[in-house]
Amino acid sequence: MSGLLGTNIVTQVGIIVRDIEVTKRKYAALLGVEPPACVDGGLYEVTGTQYRGEPAPYANCLMAFFDAGPNMQIELIQPNGEKSTWQDHLDQHGEGVHHIAFKIQDMDGTIRTLETAGMPCTQRGRYNDGSGEYAYIDATGDLKCFIELLHSF
Repeated sequence: MSGLLGTNIVTQVGIIVRDIEVTKRKYAALLGVEPPACVDGGLYEVTGTQYRGEPAPYANCLMAFFDAGPNMQIELIQPNGEKSTWQDHLDQHGEGVHHIAFKIQDMDGTIRTLETAGMPCTQRGRYNDGSGEYAYIDATGDLKCFIELLHSF
């Protein structure tokens, strides 16, 4: 597979919301499913979240995930008010699409490749259960949204 990511399969669309409870009920009605449970971003001791290259122990969010076909999710994200890529989006643009996500194999290498292409990593951490890692790449200039990289261990 060619391309900067080594894949062209989208696995998730992430949407920033102000009120996850209200929005998840509306998505559940649209999709004809029960509203999913919300989960938080996890403890800093597990996630090690970094925002703009600095430790971000208070950056967190609530998330709700909807399955939307084979290997595809819609993720709703309600930021907690602390500095993060999620809160920045809400403050600067309001609610709406924040990212599209791809599962990748080499987190460090892919980040380097994208940064060389002019798309910096703005936030990085591990999943709330420590089973993998994520990184948000600022592709808003060229691609008009963030790219999320997902790598499960």
